[in-house]
Amino acid sequence: MRFCLPVIIALFLLRLPAFAEELKVGDIVPVISAKDQRGTEFVFTNTVRVLLVATEMAPAKAANLKLAQQGTGFLEKHQAAFLMDIHAMPAVARFFALPKMRKYPHRIVLIETEEALKAFPAKPDCVTVLTLSSARRIEKIACWHPDQEPVDKYLP
Repeated sequence: MRFCLPVIIALFLLRLPAFAEELKVGDIVPVISAKDQRGTEFVFTNTVRVLLVATEMAPAKAANLKLAQQGTGFLEKHQAAFLMDIHAMPAVARFFALPKMRKYPHRIVLIETEEALKAFPAKPDCVTVLTLSSARRIEKIACWHPDQEPVDKYLP
């Protein structure tokens, strides 16, 4: 009987949802699978050294304007990727937003599930900047305010 109680408790605990801890310096960024605004698959490789992660609409819009000013190939030149969380965007809004996003010269990786960015650190009114090692390990976490400062400050 003593053996059964721990087994029952263990089985119960296994059924509880796992809560992802927020990523921090030293952690490895999980593999991200998503498509960009043109429907092209995003492959997260160890050549990506900077992730710009927008989880709110206002900073995402400001970042898109700032990045568009930099022209085509800017993010790739700096080994960076821009991820934009659209999981909460209603279908009607997507219908109008996606054609507009396709006009931007830079690549926007569209994150369509809440779980994909759940562990990523985020602060209100900013784009999270994760500087990564070649092993996808976080070396630095910063907060970019695209409406107030240039993106170059955060890129290699």
